[in-house]
Amino acid sequence: MAVNKSKVSAGFIVVGVLTAFFGIVLVFVGPVIIDDQVVKNTIIDPKNDLSYTMWKDLPVPFFMSVYFFHVLNPEEILKGEKPMVEQRGPYVYRKQCRKENITFHPNSTVSYREYRRYFFEPSMSVGNESDVITIPNMLVLGAAVMLEDLPFALRLLISATFKTFKEGPFLTKTVEELMWGYDSKLVEFLNKYLPGMLPSTGKFGLFAEFNNSNTGLFTIHTGRDNIKNVHKVDSWNGLTELSYWRTPQCNMINGTAGQLWPPFMTKETTLPFYSPDACRSLELVYQRPGVMNGIPLYRFVAPKTMFANGTDYPPNEGFCPCRQSGLLNVSSCRYNSPVFISHPHFFNADPVLLDYVLGLHPTEEEHGLFIDIHPVSAHLHPHLKAATFKKPIKTVPKRLKLQKKRGWGILFYYYYYYYYYVVLMVLGAAPPQERVGTGFLKGFY
Repeated sequence: MAVNKSKVSAGFIVVGVLTAFFGIVLVFVGPVIIDDQVVKNTIIDPKNDLSYTMWKDLPVPFFMSVYFFHVLNPEEILKGEKPMVEQRGPYVYRKQCRKENITFHPNSTVSYREYRRYFFEPSMSVGNESDVITIPNMLVLGAAVMLEDLPFALRLLISATFKTFKEGPFLTKTVEELMWGYDSKLVEFLNKYLPGMLPSTGKFGLFAEFNNSNTGLFTIHTGRDNIKNVHKVDSWNGLTELSYWRTPQCNMINGTAGQLWPPFMTKETTLPFYSPDACRSLELVYQRPGVMNGIPLYRFVAPKTMFANGTDYPPNEGFCPCRQSGLLNVSSCRYNSPVFISHPHFFNADPVLLDYVLGLHPTEEEHGLFIDIHPVSAHLHPHLKAATFKKPIKTVPKRLKLQKKRGWGILFYYYYYYYYYVVLMVLGAAPPQERVGTGFLKGFY
């Protein structure tokens, strides 16, 4: 009996030693195994079905939520009163993306075009596309600014044309018409007598050209030669720099295409990306850690300097001529149309902008741009938010002229919600969870 007890004791000792040994090994080897799996499944490689398929055809949905600023007092505005707006939305669209023309190159890069289509989601929206909204008439106000430098006689002719077509400074249309286009005799006139002035020759709408469109030819690094470069843009439409802005720094194409970043992030990491819609590179900075469904996350946010003017933030001088901080003039890449972008409700902008319009209530939670991202795998949940509006105009008929100080026509803003899986091959996959909050859908891991 004593012999059996000693054998049992020896067995427990052996098991304990082996457990301790493998535990120590896992402490040192486990992270290496995980990192190796992350690298393996992050590299863009057609031989890796999982990583390649997730990069090419993301298995989770994208949603775009659109909010309009409905103008409540158009007649009073023409008399010099401040615009009063009411936020209407969300009108949610499922965004379908597909990468085509995929070509791998010997220098560890891959080229592709990503096409996008949008499908209305009534169950996720506040109303239907038949809802009626009043906004500033982008066509009239935009055309007026673009024609400011034409000879006086021609400007008079075009002003008379506005009257003939009964086009005023405000427009009342359905959501569907505003989004995807409506017939306009003014568009027909401009395309006939001023060809090339408008980006579209058909219906005129905010997203008329978006369906079945692409954001250009991206060439990005696959990460095969260096995982730190994976997803980073090598060129866009064959360009390694832009020509829209005034300085080489502002014309640089930095970072990724804005959907994925290299793995293994730290709190000192920044997230640069190139946005064709913003016509420039942008960068997010670390704000704080977080946890969602047991998965650790880092939150990266847009710094207050993102849309600051050159006076408040000298590196942005190349994006000028500037107005108040919080506005980015993108007319140089938008057919010289008077278009600016900002955060919704002028969040992080010069407070004086809020004095121009009644009905704006900026908060960081609802209107800040942020990304929740897993620091090891770099899979993420970004919110891209932008507002679009027009500048004061001078060449519309006198009876339609707005006061210069109060001539900002805020049109709409929209949110992109990207849903990704957190893929840690050793730990398994965590699907995104959805919850509804503050009037719009949010998706988290």
